[in-house]
Amino acid sequence: MAEDKPRLARLTAMLTQLQARKIVTAKEIADKHQVSIRTIYRDIRTLEKSGIPIVTEEGKGYSIMEGYKIPPVLFTQEEANALITAEQLVRKNKDLSLTEQFESAITKIKAVLKYTQKEKTELLSSRIQVRNNSEHEKTSSYLIQLQSTIANYQLVNINYLSLDQQVSQREIESFALYTTNDNWVLIAFCRLRKDFRSFRLDCIQNMEIMEEHFSPHNMSLQQYLEQCREKYQSTPDIPMTQV
Repeated sequence: MAEDKPRLARLTAMLTQLQARKIVTAKEIADKHQVSIRTIYRDIRTLEKSGIPIVTEEGKGYSIMEGYKIPPVLFTQEEANALITAEQLVRKNKDLSLTEQFESAITKIKAVLKYTQKEKTELLSSRIQVRNNSEHEKTSSYLIQLQSTIANYQLVNINYLSLDQQVSQREIESFALYTTNDNWVLIAFCRLRKDFRSFRLDCIQNMEIMEEHFSPHNMSLQQYLEQCREKYQSTPDIPMTQV
């Protein structure tokens, strides 16, 4: 494999990659930087010799020792441009919680940009226009909270108004989220129906996150989607709502 990227740049990028995930495999690092796994083994040893406390988990991968922090890497102009573009896209999203939290995050990111980058990103921001959702409509505000319930396996109680105007109260175990046609949809195990169902976030009237935790479902999102395809072979898309 060609090693076009200078080694110093690759080592710096590897540190960022290791900080971004709990554990990263040698193959994932090699694939990202388009080098051999043997090269990554050498790079890991170099980082260890320089004093970086890298933890090796046999059969799993690498991580940086908990509590060890490295100063943030400066963004390239291209990376800064990508963030500004993402900002414009997120602003038009219909979930208020996502737009608010992203605005807070992007403000912190802009704070570490170099002075010249700030001037360029401000210009770029004024020259990008996203035309979907031109009315800036916000139809839900639960996305960020539901992401937390997925990560923490917390039970959620919702009042739900279906598209055919049927009202119901559900205890659900959040599993995954997807977006389609500008709408966010939650896949969750419904304790009332004793099966997985899809809930549009803009149909949730109110929501309470419970203290109770549920056991993780022994299934990946990809496995769930494959089951749906088998079940709904005559339908091109997964049903938007199943209540």
